[in-house]
Amino acid sequence: MNVDQYQNFYFVGIGGIGMSALARYFQASGKKVLGYDRTPTKLTTALLMEGIEIAFEDTVDSGLESLDKDSTLVIYTPAIKQLSILSFFQENGFTILKRAEVLGLITRNTNCLAVAGTHGKTTTSSLIAHLCKEANLPFSCFLGGIAENFKSNFLFNGSEYSVVEADEYDRSFLKLSPDWAVITSTDADHLDIYGDRQTIEQGFREFGALVPENNQLFVRKGIDIGRPCRFYAVNEPADYYSDNLRMDRDRIYFDFHTPAEVVRDFVWEIPGIHNVENATAAIALLHNLGVDFNTLKAAIASFKGIKRRYTKHFFESGKIYIDDYAHHPTELDAVIGSIRTFYPEKKLLVVFQPHLFSRTRDFADDFAASLENSDELMLLDIYPAREIQQNFPGITSDWLADKVKAKMKEVAGLDAALEKIKEKDFDILLTVGAGNIDTLYDPIVAWLSQGEHVNS
Repeated sequence: MNVDQYQNFYFVGIGGIGMSALARYFQASGKKVLGYDRTPTKLTTALLMEGIEIAFEDTVDSGLESLDKDSTLVIYTPAIKQLSILSFFQENGFTILKRAEVLGLITRNTNCLAVAGTHGKTTTSSLIAHLCKEANLPFSCFLGGIAENFKSNFLFNGSEYSVVEADEYDRSFLKLSPDWAVITSTDADHLDIYGDRQTIEQGFREFGALVPENNQLFVRKGIDIGRPCRFYAVNEPADYYSDNLRMDRDRIYFDFHTPAEVVRDFVWEIPGIHNVENATAAIALLHNLGVDFNTLKAAIASFKGIKRRYTKHFFESGKIYIDDYAHHPTELDAVIGSIRTFYPEKKLLVVFQPHLFSRTRDFADDFAASLENSDELMLLDIYPAREIQQNFPGITSDWLADKVKAKMKEVAGLDAALEKIKEKDFDILLTVGAGNIDTLYDPIVAWLSQGEHVNS
C-alpha cells in the first residue's frame, strides 16, 4: 500500500500529539487534511491556523458525506472506541488505518531512527531530531511532544531519514520499520494492554528484533533486549557512556565516552541525570551516522527541550514554577528527585493529576511513595482519557490520597485548583500530569508574574 495514492486524509482524534504530527506531515505534502476531535485545545487551535479543518461535533455532515472513499484515507487512534463519524467511514467502505500503521508505511520508505521506551522517548527523539536539523540531515520527525526548538511536534527537512517516537501502547511500535533504534526503558506500564511486566518486556524485545544490524540498536545498560546491541549509560562504563557530570549556573557539563575516545565538556541546560542519559543515546546514534563531535557539541548546547518536560520559570519573588508531563511513578521520581537534588532546602508544593484509572490502580503504592517526597500535595481528580469511571469502582484520587503518608495533602477539582494554589505557602510549585492539567500553566505563570519580571 502507498499512502501517496490518497488526496484526502481524515484524522479521527486529530488533536492527539501523535496524530497531529502525522496530520502536519500530510499537510506539508500538499494533501487535504481534515479531522475530528472531542474538545478544542492549544494544539487543535494551531492546526486550524495551519489550514487544517477540524470538527468538534460527532455528526456526519454534508462535508463528510462528500468525501470520496477511493481518494480518502481515514486514520484513527485506538484510544477512540465508538464514534458516529468512525461508524460512517466503516459502513461506507473507506480505507481505515491506525495511526501506527500509517507511520509504519512512512518509515518503510525512509532510513528510520526510532526511539522506544516507557520513559524518555519524547526527550530522546526530540533531541535526535534537533541534532539531525543542526547537522542538516534530510529528515522528517514525528514527535510525542512540542519541541521548543521547532515549536512543533513535526518538522520536514527532507525525506531520506525519519525520526519517530515509537509508542508501545497497543503494541503500535511493532508496525514500524526501524533501521536504527534507541530503547530507553522497559518499565511496567500500559498493563491494560500487556497484562504484566514480563509481557511488556517481551514487546520491547520484539521491537528490538526489528532493527537489522546489532550496531544500530542502542539500549540503556541493564535492559535485557534479547540480542546483541550497543549499550549506553551514565556514570558507569558501557559501549557509550557519560560521566564527570557537574553543574554551573543551571548548566550541566559532562564528558562522553566512545569505545575509542573521550570527548570532554558537552554542555546543556536540560536538568536531571536521566536527561544526560537520553543525550548519551542521541549523541551515540548521531555519531554513528557520521556526524562530527563539534557539530554535536554545538547542537547539544542549543537544545531547548520539550514543552511540559521540566519547563521551569524563575520569578523575582524567589519562587520557582516547574511544569512536567510525568504520569508514571518512575517519571515522578525523576522530576521530584531532580528538584530535591538542586533545591534541597526549598518548600515543594506538588499538584498532580493522575492519568487513567487503570494506571492509578496498577501503580497506586508506587505513586504514593513518589508523592510522599513533596512538602505539600494537591491531588486533582483522575483524568480518564479513554476510560470511564464506572469500569473502575473505587479508584479515585481520594482513594489514592489515603495511601500517601503525608500530613499536608488534599484532593481538588481542576476548576478549583488555581485558587487553592494561590492560598498555599511554597518556594517551588510543580504541576505534573499528562491530562488537561496543562490548562493551569498560563494562569499560574500570569499570577506569579504579576508585577514581576520573569527570568526565563
